[in-house]
Amino acid sequence: MQKYLFKNIQVVNEGKIIVSDLLTEGERIEKIASNIAVQGNVIEIDGTGKYLFPGVIDDQVHFREPGMTHKASIYTESKAAVAGGVTSFMEMPNTIPNALTKELLDDKYTIAQQHALANYSFFMGTSNDNAEEVLKMNQFKEQVCGVKIFMGASTGNMLVDSHTTLDTVFRESEMLIATHCEDERIIKANYERIKKERPVLTIADHPLIRDEEACFESSLTAIQFAKKYNSRLHILHISTEKELQLFGNMLPLKDKRITAEVCVHHLHFTADDYDRLGYKIKCNPAIKAAHHKEALWKALLDDRLDVIATDHAPHLLAEKEGDYEHTHAGLPLVQHPLLLMLHYYQEGRISLQKIAEKMSHAVSDCFQIRDRGYIREGYFADLVMLDLTQPTMVTKENILYKCGWSPLENFRFSASILKTMVSGHLVWNEGEWDESVKGSRLLFNR
Repeated sequence: MQKYLFKNIQVVNEGKIIVSDLLTEGERIEKIASNIAVQGNVIEIDGTGKYLFPGVIDDQVHFREPGMTHKASIYTESKAAVAGGVTSFMEMPNTIPNALTKELLDDKYTIAQQHALANYSFFMGTSNDNAEEVLKMNQFKEQVCGVKIFMGASTGNMLVDSHTTLDTVFRESEMLIATHCEDERIIKANYERIKKERPVLTIADHPLIRDEEACFESSLTAIQFAKKYNSRLHILHISTEKELQLFGNMLPLKDKRITAEVCVHHLHFTADDYDRLGYKIKCNPAIKAAHHKEALWKALLDDRLDVIATDHAPHLLAEKEGDYEHTHAGLPLVQHPLLLMLHYYQEGRISLQKIAEKMSHAVSDCFQIRDRGYIREGYFADLVMLDLTQPTMVTKENILYKCGWSPLENFRFSASILKTMVSGHLVWNEGEWDESVKGSRLLFNR
């Protein structure tokens, strides 16, 4: 088994930064201590002046396979993820066909086993008429990250607006239930009203159509179902100030039954950026006015918001051009979430320890992931080595998404990701790739 020895590196883990050595052997972290001496064959890595983070776990991505591989695939997007320090991902069910049966879900796991460079899990999808199929997943709760419910319109037959279905799933599912919360009735009413006022809609109308009330009412409904049955609810991509009153920070994360995620684009962009980026940053839920961004940051830092994710959703540039009615919603982000948070560290907004907590530790705790998300002896060696002094410029040439573009193009980060290790295998090494070992299926302590 290959051994790696990181020497004299600053380990960012569990609220502390310590200078230490770290030894990996095979898939796992063997030892964390000062002045580790190793017998036999070992690859030594000088970590002087560098930082070691636990690998980022992204709990919400859309990798488009099967069915939309013209714009993304599990291979291409997991490769971009690894280059960005993301060592594990959880992918959404709105592929083609939608992952609404165990057999279709198993097909995605088979593809990932063959092609994913990062560790992986896939959500089981919910529709108005597949509750029985969803409940079959109770017997596989150690092997699947959760059940996904779109409570706002989405790709295919995945809008769940039947309260009978919602009641059944929340009552009987033993899985974590992840929800996209936007109230479809409010969205449609806003659309019709604004369309009467000005027949030609623009990107500036997007946060008015998918407004704060649509998000709040849907999140409130999900929480009411969860409280009624003590379900394990995780609400994705919170985007509004009003929704934050629905979440608390009085309990440790491991004891929470209702948790919430915030995405990097809602922490970075505001509606002011529509003038510059237009439909490139059209997404659901919408990027909104600046006061929402400030409220999200405050809630992230005081632990009302539990984890940071990307909602990576690549589309071809041609699909992001045109009019409001036809441009696709979603933006590619999985290559740069850690660098983006390090940008805000350099600005003094968030600590390195908090970044590791919200992007790794808390995701592991939230989903009860087995032996990942922390830098601990005996845990899988999912590790990211960083240089906080070496800048990274986002260019077309270094974007790895199959769609070939990023809303962060020409952005200059002040840090660089030097190495990414997945289960002890050094996949990304200062621009060099070793794709000989694929990622592993995530398992859950349930």
